[in-house]
This record gives sequence, structure tokens and C-alpha cells, in this order.
Amino acid sequence: MNQSELRELLSSEGLRLLDSLPAWRSSDEIVRTVSELRKAGHSAALVAAVLSQSKLRAKATSKFGPFADRMLYTEAGLEQATRLSVASQHAGRFATAGVKWVADLGCGIGADALAIAGLGLTVTAVERDETTAAIASYNLAPWSNAHVVHGDAESTDLTGIDGVYLDPARRDARVRLTNPADWTPTLDFAFELAERYPTGIKLGPGIDRDLIPKQAEAQWVSVGREVVELGLWFGAVAREGIRRSALVIGEHGTAEMTAAADSADEAAGELGQYLFEPDGAVIRARLIGDLARQLEGRMLDTSIAYFSADTAAVSPFATCFEIVADFPLDRRSLKRELATRKIGTLEIKKRGVDIDPATFRTSLSLKGENSATLILTRVAGKRRALLAQRPALSPSPTV
Repeated sequence: MNQSELRELLSSEGLRLLDSLPAWRSSDEIVRTVSELRKAGHSAALVAAVLSQSKLRAKATSKFGPFADRMLYTEAGLEQATRLSVASQHAGRFATAGVKWVADLGCGIGADALAIAGLGLTVTAVERDETTAAIASYNLAPWSNAHVVHGDAESTDLTGIDGVYLDPARRDARVRLTNPADWTPTLDFAFELAERYPTGIKLGPGIDRDLIPKQAEAQWVSVGREVVELGLWFGAVAREGIRRSALVIGEHGTAEMTAAADSADEAAGELGQYLFEPDGAVIRARLIGDLARQLEGRMLDTSIAYFSADTAAVSPFATCFEIVADFPLDRRSLKRELATRKIGTLEIKKRGVDIDPATFRTSLSLKGENSATLILTRVAGKRRALLAQRPALSPSPTV
């Protein structure tokens, strides 16, 4: 979004027109909508601006729920914004720690600042991009305890601040920056603040674990089985005795596994009747061993994140599959077996084998009315194809 588009959008005509539009459904209707709005006397620039926002609001519903329809966005800002369900967890840490005034350095469109202000804390939200700062100002306008500053995080006056949250920019013109020294602010700057303030730092979940300070609480977060971030927490916003955490948010609500360190691996053993696929947050946090022991399981292979058990269980931290058949991983024999079983719809999962699931599925020439899951992996070092189904599980036992 450029400045001229923003001016169109923030005009009284622009905001009224945006709020009057029906919910965005499909780009198939765009030509007709543009024609109707132009016939009504709206300029081409204004129509383009409000339709772009209408589309972004529709996308934002998955992150912001009912708040989505009263916020404004940039495309990059929405993509990088914290989901409200996760931002509320961040804000809750500062509130629990007794922090009164938080500096959100690199606030983007204001998602985390919104959650912090919503808990009654004072928040100063700092954003270096002028357009994004203006968007954040609009989004935070309903909260008198939130103030947006267009400026640089590393030169912000922190007088009176008693807590800091940072989301370093890790892209430049949509190119991912792999060197933490190139981030804005830099990771070293963030760590320096963490020595002086209760501090939270949002990072990508795949960051090099060697960069995680020993004194930090590292929390990997997944939403709907997608790992969305790694949060590093320091000082009063870190919890005593916890250095590893997997926070899982989904239809079940919120669940968390915690530990003082990476968990010890569970020994490998025979394939049982059930296979468990741990949530990505559990895998990233290296708590698979703890989860396997809780579910009385054993690893399929010491280098693979799947584990097996003799009993099914419901867990927010793993998906359970019932093993129907165990085959060598051979495409021709699998093709015959699937044809015999009339399997036409096949979900393919894989770990520990170099296979492209989409290409492999095409090569099987599937036909039939039945469906199944095919898990391609290694069991005791051997390549196997496990035909599976999701069992009908009762609500208990739950771990």
C-alpha cells in the first residue's frame, strides 16, 4: 500500500464505502462490483483501495475473528501479524508479571499492541514504516492507553517502560533474511534489552536453536496444527523452571507441554497397532520423548518424530492413526494393494524418506470409493508404507 492509496482509504468517503461493502466472497464478482461502484460516482483509485481492503479483511478473519471487520491492513502486515489467540497469550504474560507499560518495538499493524491494550496495560507501539504506522494508529485508536510512534525501535526512548516486546523484521522486500544481524531490530539488540527488562521476542519457529540463550524460556506455538512462531521470554515474563514449551491452540482450546530442557528420547521398539504424529510445536520444542512416555509409546526410529503404541488415545499434542497394514515401501506393490482395496482418496504423510507425496500419489493411479492415509517412513531403519485410518476415539483417555 502506498501513501496515496492510504489517503483514499482513510478519507471519510473511503471508510464509509469500505464498511458498506458486503463480505468479500470471490474474485469472480470483482468486475461487477467495480462497475457498480464506479457508476455510483466513486473514483477508480478509491474503488481499488476499498476493494483491496475488503479482500484483506476477509483473509484476516482467521487471525482476528470479529475484530477483523474494524481493522485496516497492508498485505505484508497481515501476513506477518500475530493471530489474536496467540497475541492474547503474549499480553497475558505481561499482565501476570505485573508489567504496567509495554514498548512494542516493531508493532506492524498493531496485533500484539491491541491485545496488550485490551488487558488495560499502557502500550507504546513503535513502527519504522510510515504507512504501516498509520495503519497501526487506526487499529489502536479505540484504546486510549495505546500510542503509536513512527520511528526506529533501536532509538526509541524507553523512559518509564517496564516491559518490552519485539517482533524483529526478518524480510527485506519479501526476501527472507537469514542473518540475525540483518534483522530490524537486530537480535543482539533484542537480547541486550532482555538483560534489563521483562522481554518477549517473537521469532520464526525454524530459527537455529543455537541462538536461543540458556536463560530464555523458549515456547513454540502452533495454531490448528501449524507452527506459527517461537517466543523467547526473559525476566519476569519467563516462568520459573521452564525452558521448553509447546503451546497448542485448536478446536480443543489451549494445551501446553513444558519442561526444564529438551526431553530425553524414548527408545525405539516394535510397531504397534497405533501410530502417533506429534504436533509440530512438540517436535520443535523437542518434547517428543516426554509425549511418547505419557502415551506409553515407543519410537519407530530414533531419528524420526513418529512413535507407536498399543493403545489409542486422544491428545491435543498428537494425531492418532490406527495401522491397517504394513508394507515395504515399493510403489508397484502398493499400487496393487490400493487397487485391491478400492482406495481412490489417499492422504499421504511422510518422514524420513525422500519422496514427493504429490508425485507419488499420481503414480499410484488411484481408483475406488474408499479413503485411507498412507504413512511413508522408516521402522527400525527400514523403509515402510503404513496404511492407516483415523480411529473413532471417545473423548477419553486424553493427555
